[in-house]
Amino acid sequence: MSRLNGPSRRCGLALALTLAQASAYAGQTPSTDSAADLYQISLQDLMSMEVTSVSKREQKMSQVAAAIFVINQDDIRRSAALNIPDLLRMVPGLDVAQINASTWAISARGFNHQFSSKLLVLIDGRTVYTPSQNGVNWDTLDVPLDDIERIEVIRGPGATVWGTNAVNGVINVITKSTTETQGGLVTAGAGTRHPGFGTAQYGGTVADGVTYRTFVKYFDIDSLPAVGGGDGADARHLLHGGFRMDDAIADADSLTLQGDLYSGHEGAIIGHIVSIAPPDNEDIARTATLSGGNVLGRWNHVVSSNFDTTLQIYFDRYVRSGPEMSEACNTFDLDFHQHARIGSHHEVVWGVDYRNAADRTVGTIDQAFDPADARLALYSTFIQDEITLRPEQLRLTLGSKLEHNDFTGFEIEPSVRIAWTPSARETWWASVSDSARTPALRDVNADFNIGAFSLPNGAPVVPTIEGNPRQKSEYLLAEELGYRVEASDWVSLDVAAFFNKYRNLRSLEQGAPRSLTTPVPYTEIPLYHGNKVHGSTEGLEFGAKLRLSDRWTLSPGYAFLRMNLHTDPD
Repeated sequence: MSRLNGPSRRCGLALALTLAQASAYAGQTPSTDSAADLYQISLQDLMSMEVTSVSKREQKMSQVAAAIFVINQDDIRRSAALNIPDLLRMVPGLDVAQINASTWAISARGFNHQFSSKLLVLIDGRTVYTPSQNGVNWDTLDVPLDDIERIEVIRGPGATVWGTNAVNGVINVITKSTTETQGGLVTAGAGTRHPGFGTAQYGGTVADGVTYRTFVKYFDIDSLPAVGGGDGADARHLLHGGFRMDDAIADADSLTLQGDLYSGHEGAIIGHIVSIAPPDNEDIARTATLSGGNVLGRWNHVVSSNFDTTLQIYFDRYVRSGPEMSEACNTFDLDFHQHARIGSHHEVVWGVDYRNAADRTVGTIDQAFDPADARLALYSTFIQDEITLRPEQLRLTLGSKLEHNDFTGFEIEPSVRIAWTPSARETWWASVSDSARTPALRDVNADFNIGAFSLPNGAPVVPTIEGNPRQKSEYLLAEELGYRVEASDWVSLDVAAFFNKYRNLRSLEQGAPRSLTTPVPYTEIPLYHGNKVHGSTEGLEFGAKLRLSDRWTLSPGYAFLRMNLHTDPD
């Protein structure tokens, strides 16, 4: 049985040893003061930090018309976190809950679930959103934390740029250029819940302008206690290796090539139907085998600060054998986007994307897909224009994305954003966005047996969850208002309020019971996926940074969320 625990169970005794490390920033030779300089980042520098997740182009965070939070390398170093989910706990308004030793539930602005269907997650622009479950397998997102430049978290819709499923939020993990990770790095540690973990990495130069890094990482995580006591049988072990190469071809062109491979296994306790007649269910421990890898190439052509082009291609494959069924998925993605400044008032970003995902499954008595195999194609294009109404003070952003998917056809996701910057230290912003969450394979092809039970007369009954080939998209109309201010050299504040109106939310509708005779006579009660829930959420998110000294920063946060969901009259 799964369990949802709010606080993380981190290792109680953790030791980390850095044996050798050399670093460089932007090709410069590191000085002995470089480590200390990390603690000298002023709040003004943080407010001026450039982010790319809102518009697929660099913008100052203080001027972005969205609820965005950035976890930088300084935050990562101070956090003592060992994985990305624990890092995300510091984001106001982001709900991070640990289910077992290997599984997390992470969402923004409600609807949290192991596979949160309204949160899009990317690593260096590569989506890790699974087409079968409509969510993220956090257990295999094992990026070395020393290699992360920053994590940009958007709370609220990002569909105009990133497309369907970027409904309630976007998490974009951005890793460092290889010019910043030159030299060797070895870390190792152990703890009460982590018997052993470590990373070995080396970065170097191949030729003039061509730098690289390679790494290998391993961790061993013990089981957590089960809900009723005893061993939770959810230990996890993963070996992960990867590389990245950056090539500054010329002043105008740069190439990035990177890839990863991983292999491991993890345990889980699941509810399993042992027998239908007589009805018998049992919680059993099973082990899932995990493996996968990806390769990504990105070309960036910069003519000037007013015009640049990016082409990105990646291939991703993962295989999960168990604990309830087996799945293999191959994804190919091609993304092209271009940024152009037109005159003195328009910053235009436009692009096209094509994605093809081939998913193959092998079911069990507990879970299966019907049909077992599927191939999904996604076509999309978007355009966004940031219009300067008053230089350095007032900006209006208009944009929309047009997508076509195999389940619901065309989806249109427009947005309007406005940012007013009355001074260099403060920004007011507001937005209205419409976004969609398209169905996943589990919505359309699911054939899940919940369990086996007996009626009062002793007749066996099996409730099931079955997919709906006519499943519709879920829609969100979001209204947001925010304020961001650097109140002084040692205090900054960020406040965001939102009102979200949802329609066509996924529901479970009971079908007519039917009598079956295979493998034995029993009654099946089907529950079908539908779209008969609607409603709204509203909330307030507050974050602050208080720099009390060069080496001491407090980051308090508060989030309030109220959900009002209703079933349709029928």
